[in-house]
Amino acid sequence: MSKIMSFTKIALKNLVSKPATTSYPFEPKEYPERTRGHVVLDDDPCILCGMCMRSCPPGAIKVDRAGGTWAINGYDCIQCGYCVEKCPKKCLSIVPGYTEPSSEKTIQTVKVEVPPPPKPAAKPAAPKPAADKAPENKE
Repeated sequence: MSKIMSFTKIALKNLVSKPATTSYPFEPKEYPERTRGHVVLDDDPCILCGMCMRSCPPGAIKVDRAGGTWAINGYDCIQCGYCVEKCPKKCLSIVPGYTEPSSEKTIQTVKVEVPPPPKPAAKPAAPKPAADKAPENKE
């Protein structure tokens, strides 16, 4: 009889209390402060230096300077944040949240417009050295 009473107590409590689960698709998930997320590139300050690619432990980031592209394989990325720390222009960041689920492995590629390096200023022509003049003989 006591088991029926304890079950009834739990059932009544669950009927009048709020649900323990969240309504995820309808309300956005709030992630804790130190949750890992996914890497996002702000392509305006990026100079395609490749420091993020060299510091990535699993090799998820590929930088093609000749093609002007930056790519990340979200399935290989372990969200460690080394690329964010090593970026000299601070154009990488980790955004809380997870990558959208997909049935196919995709690589996120970003075309980066890097301005050409400034041309060095033309140096003014050096003055021509005076021709050695022979001393005039006064005789």
